[in-house]
Amino acid sequence: MKKHILSLIIVTAVATSVAVGQTSAILVQPEFAKILLQPEDQLVPIGSNATFTVQAINADGYQWLHNGNPIAGGTNSSLTISNATVNDVGYYSCEVFKGFEGVPTRAASLQVFTSSIDPQTGVDPVVVFGFPLPGSGSQGSCPGPYVGYINYTKTVQQGWGWAPDTSNGNTLFTATDTNRMDTKIQYFGAYGDGNCNQTSATVVNPPYSPVYRFTIYFTNNVPTNPYAITLDGFKP
Repeated sequence: MKKHILSLIIVTAVATSVAVGQTSAILVQPEFAKILLQPEDQLVPIGSNATFTVQAINADGYQWLHNGNPIAGGTNSSLTISNATVNDVGYYSCEVFKGFEGVPTRAASLQVFTSSIDPQTGVDPVVVFGFPLPGSGSQGSCPGPYVGYINYTKTVQQGWGWAPDTSNGNTLFTATDTNRMDTKIQYFGAYGDGNCNQTSATVVNPPYSPVYRFTIYFTNNVPTNPYAITLDGFKP
């Protein structure tokens, strides 16, 4: 009888050891890549270069995407858009891989701008191209209900927003949508002032804030291509 009891104890111990070993094996997972530095938004003159960078540890592969579509050859930790055009405007993200497991970065925006003298006003308008984002919401009477929008900004390193140009006697500072008549434009100053109007919004003179950001709201349908806002009286 004692022999049978001893055998049962040995078998039970072996089975427990195997079970513990199997459980430990299941819990061991490969490490994922860890992103240390996300790609940042870019704003460049048309024809200039824009570079997006991601820093990660435990990574052995990268794949950059433009508006969710893989970029051929975009398989390094940095991506440079050479001679950027309107067609390059959009959102850039990177899938960082460890083996077959990918970790996505944030989607960083690329906006481009150009400027030229308006022969009728003598003002140097800045035309900025951004990429529309779907997103429904409502804010008071203006912009009211909307189904998409574009934020036109500068990076903090570039001064946060667009500065009114008073150097040549400009007295009118406007943001205008020259493409459609059913959009709303809102501006917001660094010191908290703002306003909203249909199709065109004018910053009061003299401007309260040193720099301004702008948003176009789409009230019924969202474009699927880069979209421009015209800033009259603002510095590039």
